[in-house]
Amino acid sequence: MTERHPVVVGIDGSRAALDAALWAVDAAVGRDTPLRLLYAIEPADHDVAAAARGLAIADLAVRDVFTAIQATERPVRIEVEIVQDSAVRALASASRSAALVCVGAVGLQDAIPGRIGSTAATLARSAHCPVALVRHNTDGYVLAEVEDWSDSGAVLRHAVDEALLRRVPLRVLTPGSESARAPAARTLDGWRRRHPDLEIDLLTSDDGVVDFLAGDAGRVQLVVVGAERARGPGEFTDPRGRSVLREAGCTLLTCHRQHRL
Repeated sequence: MTERHPVVVGIDGSRAALDAALWAVDAAVGRDTPLRLLYAIEPADHDVAAAARGLAIADLAVRDVFTAIQATERPVRIEVEIVQDSAVRALASASRSAALVCVGAVGLQDAIPGRIGSTAATLARSAHCPVALVRHNTDGYVLAEVEDWSDSGAVLRHAVDEALLRRVPLRVLTPGSESARAPAARTLDGWRRRHPDLEIDLLTSDDGVVDFLAGDAGRVQLVVVGAERARGPGEFTDPRGRSVLREAGCTLLTCHRQHRL
């Protein structure tokens, strides 16, 4: 029997975590794989009463999400895991056998509304599978960033899969240099032949994803980037990047070149 790598969602009792779980339902159904709700309880240092309170809070949070998912009536198999560990360590460990890890872009421990949480940002750098930092917008196209067309496979495979799953167009953003246009055209022609029903367009800009989203990008529901991107993850976690992502409301999917599909 083929092993089914689950879609894992970090649960912490926040509205953002609930939104991430609901967003992940389609990801799990589309992959025909379980949806695992993971709640990490910070160790209580032998404080039995605190441990009991933590477990009760975790159980309630997971039950609320479980009920909300059931209300969607989507055919998804739900798994629940409650562990004693930090959220980052628990999710990073789960990512070793996951198809995808999803977290809310803002959780209970994030005091500043709209900012990407420390858990999410750290996880995007260290996970062993793609990580989705989920925001509320579910309308619009999928945007993929490709900087190096000789190493575009992982980003494009994930972006194509997500666009097909959502039945929306795919736009690919790349630097506007002449040297990038020929390999870009060849590569995208190959993807169009494999998926003739998927609308794929090439966009050129030297300004990067954040500037593109801040401009006249239209409705974008998901941005797919490589973890090894030249601009690094800081573009999305500095004050301007956080503000732009908050205004756009789009989910950010980060993948490494070695991540499984």
